[in-house]
Amino acid sequence: MTDEHIDGLPDLVGTAARVERGEVSPPELVERSLRAISELNSALNAHITVLEETARRQAEVAEREIQSGRYRGPLHGIPVSVKDLYWTAGVRTTSGSRVLADFVPGEDAAVVQRLRQAGAIIVAKANMLEFAYASAHPDYGATRNPWDLTKSASGSSGGSAASVAAGLDFGSFGTDTGGSIRLPAAYCGVAGLKPTHGLISRFGVQPLSWTLDHAGPFARSVADLAVLLEATAGFDPRDAQSANRPAPRYRQKLSASLDGLSIALLTNFMDDSIASEVRRAVQAATKVFSDAGATLREIAIPELEGDTLDEVMGILLPEASYYHREWIDVHQADYTQVVYERLRAGQDVRAVAYFGALEARERLRVRLREIQQDVDLLLLPMSATPAGPLEGMTVERTEGDRRLTNLMRLSAPFDLTGQPALSLPCGFSRDGLPLALQLVGRDFEDELILRAGYAYQQGTDWHRRRPPVSAR
Repeated sequence: MTDEHIDGLPDLVGTAARVERGEVSPPELVERSLRAISELNSALNAHITVLEETARRQAEVAEREIQSGRYRGPLHGIPVSVKDLYWTAGVRTTSGSRVLADFVPGEDAAVVQRLRQAGAIIVAKANMLEFAYASAHPDYGATRNPWDLTKSASGSSGGSAASVAAGLDFGSFGTDTGGSIRLPAAYCGVAGLKPTHGLISRFGVQPLSWTLDHAGPFARSVADLAVLLEATAGFDPRDAQSANRPAPRYRQKLSASLDGLSIALLTNFMDDSIASEVRRAVQAATKVFSDAGATLREIAIPELEGDTLDEVMGILLPEASYYHREWIDVHQADYTQVVYERLRAGQDVRAVAYFGALEARERLRVRLREIQQDVDLLLLPMSATPAGPLEGMTVERTEGDRRLTNLMRLSAPFDLTGQPALSLPCGFSRDGLPLALQLVGRDFEDELILRAGYAYQQGTDWHRRRPPVSAR
């Protein structure tokens, strides 16, 4: 089949159906993906390592399996990427740092194992902020936004979001500790899911903060997210915080109807601190949800503000510093100054302050669960503004902390609580940059936010828009 028969930027679900019917082959998809990476990655800087030969070999194996009737499902033969802190056996995993520039793990991360078992083909390791910690290392550079190359793709999983948005692959996996899946998804105009804490195993994922870290997928649509989540969710005894409970069939739960569902718009996140065009886009989204059958109401949850970000940092800082305790002196020159100073700051957090933050986390978890007894989903903006300037990812620590706090205000509270949270494109700014909303569900009701997101996308076409820098 010639390239013109492969649509530019097709969705994962639709492409999987064509693979199953024999209309397109895994080798063709891999070549298309590798060609897009070759043509666009120099502009985007979305990938650190490209697995060309490995991907080609796996595509040939997938083609033979499918032709012989051993079709594994909708990821079979589909090119995807993973953030470069997911272990890949025999392939370097840098975590965006010079410290691990030559680290080659001997086994795959749990997510990578499950993707391979589903037949997916890992074509690249996505660029990221150093150790997922608020600064791009100059060895790898910052990822650029495919909607405007002078803008940030956000972090820390910016490479994954930009790669999916630009059509370099059909999906990607990142991590979210303070917003690092949902914010890049918002900036790049794709869907990003922070699943319930413990739903996806983090075995083989470079830790930042074990209390707050989540592994999760990026895709162009919610239907595609459901495929990726279904393949990777489930108990793993190698992750001490993995939840030992069955994962639903997420694709079967998708519906265009939201009858019986209640959604609460959080009014305390719709104030003047949020750009007016973001507020208008989120407000407009309420009608789409209502038209799909949901009952809308407005509430305020002031407990999500105040000291919440202090509590996040009170956990994140010492946990990150503890993990890096054996590297920080030996590799001081290998860290960026921002990350090094943050790691040093974490060493100064007193044990009583750390346990106080953990206690505050539990109080907030209890409070939100009380509120959500009466409402199924929370709705709020995903980012206060559209994407900012690219250089915002490498500022000095004091300024960087201020920007980080502003950036994380809408996202980090739900890393603290561990609830599932979904970022969805919901419009565009006057400058043509994506805007996004956020849906937050109850623990282990990830299928409910996917259902709501899917219904929203059945009534809108924001997720079908393609950036200027993209595969065609």
